Amino acid sequence: MTTTTQDFSVRTTVYAEELEGWGALRIVPLIPREDIDLIFEWVTQPRAKFWGMTENSHEEVLGIYEFLDSLDTHHAFLATLDGEPLALFQTYEPLHDPVGEAYPAREEDIGMHLLLAPATRPIPHFTPRLGTSLIKYMFSLPGKDRIVVEPDSRNAKALRRLEATCFELGPIIQLAEKEAQLGFLTRAGFDEIQQRPAR
Repeated sequence: MTTTTQDFSVRTTVYAEELEGWGALRIVPLIPREDIDLIFEWVTQPRAKFWGMTENSHEEVLGIYEFLDSLDTHHAFLATLDGEPLALFQTYEPLHDPVGEAYPAREEDIGMHLLLAPATRPIPHFTPRLGTSLIKYMFSLPGKDRIVVEPDSRNAKALRRLEATCFELGPIIQLAEKEAQLGFLTRAGFDEIQQRPAR
């Protein structure tokens, strides 16, 4: 995770949860002009190659996130743990995104992207626990009952995470910038997972 002097506690919190043994998780809106140095560092590292911005300049990355910030259908957030930023999290309306032309998108769908910050200390099983919290947030949004994801079909690590989180893999689709693997998780499916006894 990346060291920053930014104080995220002053931002509006869209979701908060106390993660036992780890600390306070908060999801706060990304502010492009304030967060660009942090985000640029994350998205241009070789480990973020599937994010598609490794060759982008500082100004290009800023322009992308300022454009997203101008939309009502796409949103970017930072996930923080005890004030430390640990992930870039984005949501979007598939009906208002190119992915919505590649499958039968519905108003009730919500899409997501997740980029974890470079790890500076090990937190065992953190990724699935974070994923669960992000899913809870998305299903707390009015009218949303299915999460849609479309990682690069070559991103084996992302596909393993999806299957571990009980996403149902759909068809492989062709988007302008990548061949993508569709995945879906319904509210009913997530509720069923949550009710299973812990192993």
